[in-house]
Amino acid sequence: MRVLIIGGTGMIGINTALHLQSQGHEVHLAARTATAPEHPAAQFPVLTGDFTTGDFSRDDLTPFEAIVFAAGNDPRHMPADADAEAFYRKTQSDGVPAFASLARDAGVERFVQVGSYYHHLRPDLAEHSTYIRARQLADDRTRALSRDGFCAITLNPPSIVGAVPGLPAARYRMLADWGRGLHPDIPSAAPPGGTNYMSVRSLAEAIASALEQGEAGKAYLIGDKNLSYRAFFQMFFDVAGSRVEVETQDREHPLLPDPFIIQGRGNTLAYEPDAGLSYTRNDVRRAVAEVVAMSGAAAEETV
Repeated sequence: MRVLIIGGTGMIGINTALHLQSQGHEVHLAARTATAPEHPAAQFPVLTGDFTTGDFSRDDLTPFEAIVFAAGNDPRHMPADADAEAFYRKTQSDGVPAFASLARDAGVERFVQVGSYYHHLRPDLAEHSTYIRARQLADDRTRALSRDGFCAITLNPPSIVGAVPGLPAARYRMLADWGRGLHPDIPSAAPPGGTNYMSVRSLAEAIASALEQGEAGKAYLIGDKNLSYRAFFQMFFDVAGSRVEVETQDREHPLLPDPFIIQGRGNTLAYEPDAGLSYTRNDVRRAVAEVVAMSGAAAEETV
C-alpha cells in the first residue's frame, strides 16, 4: 500500500513510517519543513507543506491509497498570544476534516486519524475545554466523511511514551535525566492520580492494524497500561538503576504541571482499550528503558 503520513517527521509519524516500511508498505512523509540529512525521516520521500494553510492539492494526494494523519495540534503547539478558539478551529475541528475531505476527493481509500483519548473516555471534559472539544469535533467530522470507496477511522490513544529514533524528545529526556540523578533540584515525587500509557511502538502497530482492518467510520479507544503518576515516574528511576523511591505529593509537579493533567490533579483516567485492532501490550516499561538509554547516549555525545 502506498501511504502518506501527515506529521511524518514527528515522534509518532516517523515511528509509524518505519513500522509500515518494515511491513512492506511504500511510505511517504509530509512535513512543514525540510528534513535534516541526519534525521531518520531523510530516508523517505517528503512532501513539504502545511495542511492548515492549504499547501496540499488534490493532485498531491491522488497517488496515495492511504493517509495516516499524525499532525494533531495540542496546547504545546499553540503560540502564547494565539486565540484558542481560532487556533483549534484551524488545526483541529475545521482543519482536519477539511483535509480528510480533500483526500476523499483525491481518491484516497483509507484515512486513519490519530486523535486523543480524552473526549472518547470522558465526553464531559469537552464541555469545559476548547482543546478537547476541538479534538472531539475533528474526530466526529472526519469519520462522518466515510462512504463507499473512502474509509475514515480514528484512533484515540492515551499518553504516548517514546522518541524519534536517536533523538529523545525533550520531555522524556528530562524525565530520563531526572531518573539518572541529573536533576537533584526536582523533588522525587509525583502528583496524585494517574492515566493510561502506551508506547509509540504499540501505537504504530495499531495504526498499521487500522489501515488493514479498521472499520469505516469507527473510533477506537486504544491504550496499554493504567499507571499512577507515581508508578510511571518510578519507572524512570528503576530502569536507570536508581534506588530512589518516588513519593506521592498533592502539589503541582514541575515535570507534570497541572494544565497538562486534563482530568485534574488527583483524578485517574483508567480503562481497558477497545477490541478490534492488533498491537503489543505491556510495552510501556520497555519504552521507558529505551528512552532512558537513548537519553544517556545523547548525554555522552555532548560531553
